[in-house]
Amino acid sequence: MKIAIPKEVKNNENRVGLSPDSVGILTKQGHQLFVESNAGIGIGFDDDDYLKSGAIIIKDKHYLYEQANLIVKVKEPLPEEFSFFNESHTLFTYLHLAADMKNAKNLAKTGVTGIAYETITSDSGTMPLLAPMSNIAGQISILVGSYFLLKPNNGLGVMLGSFEGVDRRIVTVIGAGVAGTEAIKKALINNAHVKVIDLSQERLDSLKNELKSDNVDYIVSSKENILEALAVSDLVIGSVYVIGKEAPKVITRDMLAVMKEGSVIVDISIDQGGCIETSQPTTHDDPVFIKDGVVHYCVTNMPGAVPLTATLALNRATLPYISRLAKNIKQTLHEDKHFRAGLSLSDGKIVHPALLSNI
Repeated sequence: MKIAIPKEVKNNENRVGLSPDSVGILTKQGHQLFVESNAGIGIGFDDDDYLKSGAIIIKDKHYLYEQANLIVKVKEPLPEEFSFFNESHTLFTYLHLAADMKNAKNLAKTGVTGIAYETITSDSGTMPLLAPMSNIAGQISILVGSYFLLKPNNGLGVMLGSFEGVDRRIVTVIGAGVAGTEAIKKALINNAHVKVIDLSQERLDSLKNELKSDNVDYIVSSKENILEALAVSDLVIGSVYVIGKEAPKVITRDMLAVMKEGSVIVDISIDQGGCIETSQPTTHDDPVFIKDGVVHYCVTNMPGAVPLTATLALNRATLPYISRLAKNIKQTLHEDKHFRAGLSLSDGKIVHPALLSNI
C-alpha cells in the first residue's frame, strides 16, 4: 500500500499522523510511506528521522497526494486541502463532519473514501481511536480552565486547591465519557469539589464506585439540575459526545445568566459543534472569548497543545488499525463491522447513518 502522511495545516497543529517509529513498522510490513517534508518538525521528528525509518520525503504537497492510496492524518481536512483528494484516495483521520455539514458535503464531492477515527467501534462498545485524544482533552480542560480563572485573564480570580479555612472551588463536568471522566479525576487531584452530570444513572453509579470520593456529587442530567450546578460553579466542562452527530446544546444562552461573572466554560465538545449554545470555535492563538460575563474556551484541537504526547498516544492506538487497513482497504471494510462504523464518506456521498440524519 502507498501511504501518505501530510503536514497538518490547522492552527497550531503540530501533531503528525505517523511517527518515525510507526513508519518503520509499516515499511517493514512492505508498504511504501511518503511523508511531506517537515511534517513532524514541530515535535522534533525531522526528515532524517523519517528517512532512517524507510520513508520517502516529498516537498510538494500535490505530488505527495498523487503517490498515495491511503492518507493518514490527525485532523479533519480544511477546505483548502479538498483539491488534493480524489476517488482513488482513502482518508483515515479524525473527521468530525457533524460540526460543519456544508464542508462535509464538499469533502464528499471530491470522491475520497473517508474513515473517521472518532466513530470506529470495538467489541467492548468503546471508541478506541477517540479515547486517547479524549483522555488528553479532559486533562487539559482543567489546566486551561484553571489558567483562565486567573484575574489577569478576565477570570473570577480563584484557583483550585486546598487552603485551610477556605471552601473548595466547584467544578461541574457535564458528560461522563472518557473526556469527562479525565476532567473529573484531574479536578479531584486539584482538590476541587466536582459536580458530575450525565443522562445515565448507570454511568453515574459506575463512576461513583470507581472514584470513591466524598468530593463528588453525582447528578442525573436535567435543565433544572444543570442550572443549579451552573449557579455555584467556578469552572464548567462540557464533554457531551453522541456518536457521529452534532453535540446537543445542554447549556443554552439564557442559562448563562445564573453563572458568576468571570467563571469559565471549557467546551471539549466543540469538535462536534459544541454542547453550549454560545460556543464558537477558537484557536490556540486566540483561545477564549467572553459572552455574558462568562469566559469561553472552545479550541477545536485541544490535544494540539501537547502535540508530542498526543502523537505518541494516538499512534499507539491507530497503528494496528492502519496496519490492517493497509493490507486491503475494501476487504477490511467488508469484513470488519468496527471499521465500517468509521466509514463516513464513500463514492462521493456521505454514508454514515448519524451524519445522514443531520442532512
